[in-house]
Amino acid sequence: MRIWDIDPGFLNAQSLLGEHRELHGIHSIISQRKSGYSRHPETLRWVSHLPALVIRHELLVEEMRLRGFNHHSPLDRIESSIEWPPVFVDQPAAQYRLLHGKYIEKKQGRISLPKNIQELWASHKYSVMARDPATCKKIGQLVASGEISFDYLSEKLVLLMRIPPPPGRLVNAVSHMWGYVADHSQVDPQELTTSELLQEIQKKSQKYNVDYLLHSTALGELKLWCNSTVTVWELTE
Repeated sequence: MRIWDIDPGFLNAQSLLGEHRELHGIHSIISQRKSGYSRHPETLRWVSHLPALVIRHELLVEEMRLRGFNHHSPLDRIESSIEWPPVFVDQPAAQYRLLHGKYIEKKQGRISLPKNIQELWASHKYSVMARDPATCKKIGQLVASGEISFDYLSEKLVLLMRIPPPPGRLVNAVSHMWGYVADHSQVDPQELTTSELLQEIQKKSQKYNVDYLLHSTALGELKLWCNSTVTVWELTE
């Protein structure tokens, strides 16, 4: 049993659907106090963190939908503060290495597994921008100068992406992403909600093969955090 901590965009279809299935199993074991696999290390680390496990489920679902998979097994949000497990079964950098070995001669995920800090950072840039532009700038400088290790950056990115992005910063990141597809769309971004605008970005990225966005964690995970009723115009006022 395994719940990955890195973004679902790095999982291939088999791993993505496999995690989704196993997550439901772990959720059922914990919520219904079943005995099977209750002492498994992966189950144990989520025992006191069901609200976060539900968020991980929703991130998987957003990635599944982005790839065209149907989803018919929702989990109810738990009205509680979201506290993520403080431990990893494998550190994030080790998870990338495990997948590199697992995917030898197999198709990778939507986002190619990073081979260096530059590729790792490029895929996460807009997700971090949506949380904190200052941190985004600082990490970019460290990556450019080579003053940050792959292992350290991998863990930092996982922890940063567990933070819900503030609405204004989310809009700022989505607006930057919009610049890659604006010439391919006839919609007025000011008339759309953030959720609708990101959905348009997803569609145009796929239709016109916008490589940078297709290999961005933000293309999938930010959809979870988008407000479905507030327009971009209202948030930029």
